[in-house]
This record gives sequence, structure tokens and C-alpha cells, in this order.
Amino acid sequence: MNVDDAVSSMTLEEKCTCLTGEGYWMLGGCARLGIEPILVSDGPHGLRKQAGAADNLGLAASEPAVSFPTASAVACTFNLDLMRTMGEALGDEAREQGVAVLLGPGVNMKRSPLCGRNFEYFSEDPCLAGELGAAYIQGVQSCGVGTSLKHFACNNQETNRLIVDAVVDERALHEVYLEPFRRAVEQGRPWTVMTAYNLLNGAYCSEDAQLMERIAREEWGFEGVFVTDWGAENDNLASLPAGLDLVMPGPRADYRREVAEAVSRGVLSEADLDRAVSRILGLHEQHVSSANIGIKRSQAERLDVARAVAEEAAVLLENDGILPLDAAARIAVVGAFARKPRYQGAGSSKINPASLDCAFEALEAAGVPVAFAPGYDADTGEATEEQLAEAVRVVSQAEVAVVFVGLPDASESEGSDRMDMALPAGHNALVERVCAANPNTVIVLQGGSPVELPWRGKPRAILLSYLSGCRGGRATADLLLGVANPSGKLAETWPLRLADTPCADFFPAQGRQASYRESIYTGYRYYDAVGIEVAYPFGHGLSYTAFSYRDMRVADADEGFEVSFTVRNDGDRAGKEVVQLYVAPRDAQVFKAPQQLKGFAKVELAPGEERRVALRVPRSSFAHYCPAEGAWDVEAGTYELRVSSSSRDVRLCREVQVAGKAAQPDNAPGAYHRVAPGCFTEEAFALLYGRRLPKVLTPLRPYTANATVGDLQTSLLGKAVCYLLRRELKLLLPGDVAQQKSLELLAMDTPLRMLAMSGMDMNLVAGIVDIMNYHFLRGIKRLRSLKPAKQDEAAEASSGKGAAQGAGQEVRTIEEDEGRCSTSSQKGAGA
Repeated sequence: MNVDDAVSSMTLEEKCTCLTGEGYWMLGGCARLGIEPILVSDGPHGLRKQAGAADNLGLAASEPAVSFPTASAVACTFNLDLMRTMGEALGDEAREQGVAVLLGPGVNMKRSPLCGRNFEYFSEDPCLAGELGAAYIQGVQSCGVGTSLKHFACNNQETNRLIVDAVVDERALHEVYLEPFRRAVEQGRPWTVMTAYNLLNGAYCSEDAQLMERIAREEWGFEGVFVTDWGAENDNLASLPAGLDLVMPGPRADYRREVAEAVSRGVLSEADLDRAVSRILGLHEQHVSSANIGIKRSQAERLDVARAVAEEAAVLLENDGILPLDAAARIAVVGAFARKPRYQGAGSSKINPASLDCAFEALEAAGVPVAFAPGYDADTGEATEEQLAEAVRVVSQAEVAVVFVGLPDASESEGSDRMDMALPAGHNALVERVCAANPNTVIVLQGGSPVELPWRGKPRAILLSYLSGCRGGRATADLLLGVANPSGKLAETWPLRLADTPCADFFPAQGRQASYRESIYTGYRYYDAVGIEVAYPFGHGLSYTAFSYRDMRVADADEGFEVSFTVRNDGDRAGKEVVQLYVAPRDAQVFKAPQQLKGFAKVELAPGEERRVALRVPRSSFAHYCPAEGAWDVEAGTYELRVSSSSRDVRLCREVQVAGKAAQPDNAPGAYHRVAPGCFTEEAFALLYGRRLPKVLTPLRPYTANATVGDLQTSLLGKAVCYLLRRELKLLLPGDVAQQKSLELLAMDTPLRMLAMSGMDMNLVAGIVDIMNYHFLRGIKRLRSLKPAKQDEAAEASSGKGAAQGAGQEVRTIEEDEGRCSTSSQKGAGA
């Protein structure tokens, strides 16, 4: 297909039809020109292809697929080659199921451990997240399947995510929050980039020309398609000229109609329309030109990849020598997660696993004599006195106790944030009781984010598996028994307590504006600047062997440096070490983090083997963003190059002199030069921001299309709507109180414009808004003006009702009583 010829031969109506999806997961083409629709599907750690009822919350059924470890786990591998392999396996899965674009990866930064979607993101560090994101994209797209880098940008909390304005200073925006996207775009060349729901510094991301055109396209060279997150489009006439190409989901007849009318009247440029259509048809062409790429791995081989990733992702946090376990020892396995594992998060990334294993079954298969006690309820985390007593009895008769604890499903999900870092009380009580009853206790932690560990120091070992996918059970068993050697390193800091985190006092923001008052001081940058003790630092992870470092050399290379050193395996087991390179300014006048990760590598060594490692440090590694100039600057001065095993375990260090601009004090408030707990006040941030803060949008009447369902409760009609919503959730999810509450919170934060996701015409939404504002005649007139054909089309495309009908069509059986962890999926009418 010649894209230019196709665009020039299309009618205005055909062009506008291309601007939105044909359905919930389908991108339309042009039937007259033989351009067929193509299918996209949720990811990012597995395929969530929905053949029937569609939704973006993981409610309706999806086709069976391999559930890989989530991003929070994968990041701990620090292994770019393995990330590419996982990407290839995901690409194979997508091709096998006819999917053209996989919606992932997510490279948003982790501001706080409380973000409900942190399990879907890589790291608190932009270098690590960006490099992993690029490798993921390279792997998937090598199979002829596109990716959608998301969520662009600053989608760092789930609370009010559809309407919140992320207010970020220019230093933090460019150095922390945009940096992983830059790396992924420049190195990975994703076919699409997905705009976030939220506003950024006063503008919705789907209509932010600075973000899409000037930064992504002009500075980074992005040539693909900008697509909205599902329902993220806000203004029908503001998005297209700002650089947005594709609105999802479709068909959105109102969007097509308004753009066509605006182009006809000269309000919108046809050149802007043609550019967007050309990019969308270019995406179709990329898909068609990849049709002959074969599938490299069978499903069995993809499951093996999932297991390999889970093994390398696990982080050994503590070990006094009890691990690896003696397979002949009498072992008591305690904790419901050993049989019903937490292996993935909830929401749009929820996978229907093709198969599912568990650690207890894997230990039994390895011939280990194991006893079991559930200890707590897997869904709620609550533990009865009878369950605790049974666990104590079982571990008292064993030589070693292995306790599985973590965060239940309801704790981590798209659409809501956690309110604390606590484990369920039942899990903590179980650990305390077991440690008191058996001193040889090992803890296995499952979950997507850091948690407080009040009993830390009592177990002899702690193994963190994060959310390790559908083969995490076998991987965990191999790690416990020493068949595999732990090699994961933390991709985020584990603080001692929530109060120690940089934005503890203002995350998540509860209103419609979230001020990123901590600026560049996220994660280890903050903990290092304050000098605060943490539970486990960024980059930490133990092994069953030991590694030593020596002979560091620094040489000039392309305006930067090349750092080389020798790493040796001093133990008697083969192992893998993650070496980390940090840059630390010694005499900076501009406020900077004490150190920043600028390079890493994973080195595999046999016992006694040593290897020379070389890492490049380009000049850009010393740069900071200068808001006054709108460009990057390098401040002249002395910098340390630190070769480390973790952010707080520096093994080798050299000073270098870097040429650049003469060091001059900046105008930032003192709080950002002398960081201390509680120093990031609203007043200090306002000065740092350097311009008038965006106006806070009021949620009160008169209502607009951006009024949330929760806002409507200020009216009698709204109260009735909210009552009906709660009743429907109870009918949809009978007995599942936790998920009812989670979805209710999500619904209350949802603006009325999101009704467009169900195929509803936005003019219908406008009519509803009029009625809610008691403008009954005007509202009824709007509703009556809609053509019945359009209403029928919208109703047929509706997925809101379909999602509710399809939610119960997936049948899963976790046969706990027999200790079998197999999952079966059956197709209902909507699958």
C-alpha cells in the first residue's frame, strides 16, 4: 500500500472514520480501498484478547494465554537480553491470536509504593525503566507485532486518574518522568505511544502539543501513532491539532462527525487530518508487511520463558545460610498463597492463564517431604485463631518452615491506590507465630509493591518473588532448593515505613490536582539525599555465591568515559551478578540527586570465573535539564563514577573531571538543596515551579462532561444514580465485597465523558449533563435531536453492558483441597 496515494484518494468521511476505532479493540481501515481492520489487545505481561464482551478492567472473559511475571518483577532481572526474549514470546503469542498491536509496556515512574498500578511498571529509576522498555519493544516488534508505550505521561496515581492534573516542575518532568519514554522511543521505535488519562500541567495529555509534537516527535524522532488510553480523549476539536492521531475505543461517531464538520468549515486544517490518517495507515502497512514473519516459540516454550524470567526476577532479601534448603529435610509449607498464588495484578492486565502452577505442588513434585497449613484466607488475608493454631502445630513438627505471605488481589489494581503499606494483619500474625514456634523459618513474599515488614529480622531468610506469573511456583521451588541461584536485584527501594517515603504526606492527591512537590527526589534519590535508613536499598539482592570487584579503569570515550573492571565469582556455585554504575556530583551548584544510575549489566560466572566488564558513560550522563533555556546542560566539575552491587554497596570508585558550563548557584528554594523529611512544602514547590500554578478545576455545579459520578452526589438525581450503581455492583459481583468496593471507588472517580467508551454519542452525554443541571428542556431536546440510527450504532457497539454480562463467562477452578493448582478456562457465549 502506498500511504500517500491512499490518503489522497480517500473522502473526508473515510479519513475521519480512520481517526477512531471500529470497535472496542479494532482499528478501522478503509473498506473501499481494501484496507482491512486490525486488532489490538491489552498487555503488557501477557495477552488479554477478548473475543466476546469487551472491557478495560479485566472483568469479562479473555482467551487463555501465558501470564508472564509483571513489570515490577521483570525489572529485578536487570537483564535486557531476557527482556527481549520475553518480548519475543509475547510477540509470538500475539501473532498466534491474530493481534496486531500489544498495549504495553508501561514505563511510568514509581513515585510512591502506594500506586495501585505499580506492579505494571518497572522501576523508580528512569534509566532502568527506559532501557527495559526499549528491550521489551525490540523483542515484541521483532515478531511483526506493534507495541504501545504507555502511559504518556505522569500517570503516577490511580486516584482520580481520569481527571487529576499532575503538576510537575520542568527539572523533574524531563529528568525523571519523560526520560524512560525518551529512551524507549529512541531505542525501541514503538509503533504507537498511548497518551495518559490525566492532565499534565493544566492540559490533558491527549491534547498536549508540547508533549506530543515538540518533545516526542521533534526532539525524540517519534514517527508512530499517538493513541489515547481507552476513554482518555477529552475535547473533540483540541486533540487532532495537538498531535493526537487515534481515539479509542470506537466507533465514536460524534468525534468523526465533529472533525469532519470542523475541517469543512476551515476550523481544523485538512493537513493535520491527513497527517493523522497517514500515520494510522502507516500502522496498518507495518502490520501487513509483517504477515510473513513466523512464530518462533510454541506455547510450551513460552511457558519456559515465563519460568526463566520468574527465576531471574526473584530477589533474595535476607539469608543467614538456611537457603538453599536440604531437599531431604522435613519442610512445613504454610500460607494459602503456596497453593493459590498471587501471580498477577488486577485490571486491564489481568490474564486468563493457559496453565498455572504453585510452589507447594512443585516442591511435592521435587520429592520434598512437605506438610501444609493454609494459615489465612487467600482472598481476604484474615486469619482465624484455628488457622494460626494449625499452622503452629504443623511447623512445630518440621525441621524448616516456609511461610508464603503477601498482598491479596484486592490490594493492587488499576483504578485505585493503596492507603497504606501494611500486609494483612493475618499474614503478620502468621509470621510472628511461626517464627516463635520454629526458628528455622523462611519467608516467601508475593505482591507487586513494597510492604512494611514489622517482623523483619525474625525469619532466617526472605525471598521476594513479586508477582511471578503462571510459572512462578516452579521457579520459587527451584530457588528454595538451590536448583536455581537467586540473581534478582531490587528495581525500587523498600522503605522501612510509609512515613519515610518522599511524598508520604501528599500521595495520593485526593483532589483534582497532584503537585509533585518532591521534584527529582524520587526513590533512592530521596533516601540518599536525606540519609535515611531503608529496609532494602535500590539494587539490593543476595546470592548463594559471592562476588568480588577489582581493577577499575576509566578511559575517555566519545566525549564521555568507558569504565571497565573485573568481577569474580568467589563461591562454589554458578551465579549471576548485576553490576551497577552510578554518577555522583561532588561540587554541584545546581540541586541534584546525590547519585543516579547510569549503566548496568548482568554477568554470569561459573565458580572461580572472572570477567572484564565495560560500561559506557556518555556525556549526557552528567547533564541536568535547564528550564530557563529549555535544554540540557552539563555543569563543569568533579564527579564520582561508582561501580556498585547496590545503591548503598559501592565496590569501586573513581573521580573524573567533566568540562561544561561554569558552576553557578540556581534559584531553587533551599529545601531542594538541603533535603530533609517534610521539607517539600507547597510554598517551596510553588517557587520551584517558577510560574503560575494551573487552576484547579472545580467539580461543583454546573456539571460538565468532566464531572465524576461521585460529584453527582451533590444532586438528588446523582444520589439516585450512585445508589443504582452500588446495587448493580452487588448483583454483578455477589459476595465479593472487596472487588465491589474497588470498582465503586473507580466508578466514583469516573467522569461522565467516559460514557463514550460504551459507544455513546457525546451529544447524548451533553444531554445528560443538561438534565443533571436541571435544564430539562434543553437536555431532552439534545437527546431527541440524535438520529435513531446513530443511537442503534452506539448501542450495538456498547461494551459497558457487555462487560457486565461477560464477567461471569470465564470459569476458573483452583482445586485447593487436592493441592492442585491447575487453571482451566472455558468459553461462554461472550468469549
